[in-house]
Amino acid sequence: MSERLDRPAALVTGGRRGIGRGSALALAAAGFDVVIVDLERDADAEQTLAGITEQGGHGAFLSGDVSALDGHAALVDEVFDAFGRIDCLVNNAGVGVLSRGDLLDVTVESYDRCLATNLRGTFFLTQAVARRMLKVPPAEGSLQRSIVTITSVNAEIASVSRGEYCIAKAGASMLTRLFALRLAAHGITVYEIRPGVIRTAMTAPVAERYQREIDQGLSPIARWGEPADIGRAVATLATGGLPFSVGQVVYVDGGLNLRAF
Repeated sequence: MSERLDRPAALVTGGRRGIGRGSALALAAAGFDVVIVDLERDADAEQTLAGITEQGGHGAFLSGDVSALDGHAALVDEVFDAFGRIDCLVNNAGVGVLSRGDLLDVTVESYDRCLATNLRGTFFLTQAVARRMLKVPPAEGSLQRSIVTITSVNAEIASVSRGEYCIAKAGASMLTRLFALRLAAHGITVYEIRPGVIRTAMTAPVAERYQREIDQGLSPIARWGEPADIGRAVATLATGGLPFSVGQVVYVDGGLNLRAF
């Protein structure tokens, strides 16, 4: 434990693959020990943990469901038991819609599922981590502590075929601003990263359609985004790369948010 106390520690939700893995590996390369939280410890999780080690960090896996609010306190305790601190929280865990379709056909089940993880769970886990950060002062000479929430360009760009997802991500965007205002005076910076079309398991079912749209000029940078692209942004924010910014939206979307006529 004494060796680990000298290194900053990050908690990455949904960390076993995709954007979560990209974030975990980038943070490890930047000098962090990393706890990944996900629903199951499978081959994907083991690959991420091995990658953290290869990047020079200590890795740990915790089984947890962000939408289960009654498990948040124990989750935070376990991270402190493992590493003695939390310097960065990456709110990455998220779910998509049960099925894309007409906005008039959105079900209560799909709506509640999206908001339970993407917004409600994210809000209360952020609250739990922030409370602990305020209770436990940062180590002397440590990095500025941070909370980074991964939302989506759909926090701004409407997609009527998955309205419940857009609503949840828009709410998470406001979550960032609110916690940024609450925590800035305590030296805790809060940011939002809005990914565009990223090559992950979530986008795999519609990969052919996205590829056609990319080929047809969907974004100025005409390629897929990769989890490592998001990871670089996360590590930049977590290591204090934008020291006079807080509550900012950082687009990592190949320019998808830009409008050209």
